[in-house]
Amino acid sequence: MKTLSVLFACLGLGLGARAQTPPAETLGNLSRAAEQELATSIADLNALRDQIAAEKLPLAQELTAVEERVSGLRREHERVTRLSESGHLEIAELKQKLEQRKNDLEYVKLRLDEYARNFESRIGVGELQHSGKLIESAKQALENDTLSRGEVFTRQLALAERSLSRMVDAIGGMRFDGQAVDLQGNLLEGRFALLGPVTLFKAHNGVSGLVVPQSGSTNPLVRPLEGVFQNSVAALVEGGEGLLPFDPSRGGALKALVQKTSLFHIFEKGGPIMWPLLAASILALGTVLERLFFLINEARKRDRRALETFFAEVERGDTEAAVRTSKGSRFFVVRTLGYALEHKEQSLANALVYAQAQELKRFRRGVSILDTVITLAPLLGLLGTVTGMMGSFSLIGGDLSAPGAITGGIAEALIATAFGLGIAITALLPFNYLNTKIEEASHEIESASAQLELLVQPRSAPAAAPKPVRSGQPSTVLV
Repeated sequence: MKTLSVLFACLGLGLGARAQTPPAETLGNLSRAAEQELATSIADLNALRDQIAAEKLPLAQELTAVEERVSGLRREHERVTRLSESGHLEIAELKQKLEQRKNDLEYVKLRLDEYARNFESRIGVGELQHSGKLIESAKQALENDTLSRGEVFTRQLALAERSLSRMVDAIGGMRFDGQAVDLQGNLLEGRFALLGPVTLFKAHNGVSGLVVPQSGSTNPLVRPLEGVFQNSVAALVEGGEGLLPFDPSRGGALKALVQKTSLFHIFEKGGPIMWPLLAASILALGTVLERLFFLINEARKRDRRALETFFAEVERGDTEAAVRTSKGSRFFVVRTLGYALEHKEQSLANALVYAQAQELKRFRRGVSILDTVITLAPLLGLLGTVTGMMGSFSLIGGDLSAPGAITGGIAEALIATAFGLGIAITALLPFNYLNTKIEEASHEIESASAQLELLVQPRSAPAAAPKPVRSGQPSTVLV
């Protein structure tokens, strides 16, 4: 802009002095002045560029340093944020675990308290003198608010340790010192011997016998034995070895042995569904025995000589003799052929079909009963399983202090299922055997019938062979 102003000024001066200065000289002056101004402007511009370039590099470096510092702060912020979130999650998990541990400790504390109360009711007579203090201490631990959680557990665990040591000591017998009362009410000092459910006592004055509890007192009552029994009890309590003159299980061992090996006990445990299973098994057994006797009787009636005689008489054309032979024979094949031959005038084929159906009906008698039992027995066992499990699940929702009742329902289900499957499997074998015998009898009759038709029918006009009768196929009855 400065150059243009100088140029216009020079032009004005040149126009004003046109009369005095020649045009060529004026233009030369103006050109030189413009070049000088241009050179000066270019120099100023280059100086300004150098100044900008000199100031641009430090600013760029400072900007880069600031950006790097911002990136570092952003990364640090992200790391701190992740650590904070992770810390919150860990704190939540720790709180959850802490709450779970508190619940577990509370549950264990309640279970130990229940164990202490149950332990008191299950220990032997006179053992309150041996473990009574620990039992009372454990029972009162929950009721004492001044005790810390650790002290409560210490008391409860002390009783648990005592019960474990008692379990080890009770194997083979347990002895400890204590006090008892005789029949006259005198307090006796002596020693107890715990043998299973039986507790024995021997006083220092020589009195010995069985120990029974007394209501309202921790000192049990001693019932002395007489004669050899008393001496045997005294020796056993004093020395820790000897023979008992009675059954310490009070007949429980013998009862368990009898129940373990008694089929009646297993049947009783199976529940009410065992009675239909028993009826089905008796029905199947009776049917199998009757069918076996039938097959044995039919085997005794077999007479191959009568069958050969019958075919020989038919071949000679003596029909009446062949019919008399069939009526005099008890072999079912001969009887079938004789009936058909006697009624050949109506229709030999239909007569063979009818006679075969009548004979095979005798063989099939009782097979349907076995088929029904094979199908019904597993279903009855399954019904027993359902009823037994229903009883078990009904108890689960109520009192869980009697696990024997729950397992009784499961035992009922398993026993009923086992008996149902056992009956079906046992009946399946004779069922298949009887079907095989029926097929053999049918095949034997069919072969003899074909041979009879070949002998009876004229050679010039052979008739079609009769169709064998199968199970469920209708037959034609001759009237």
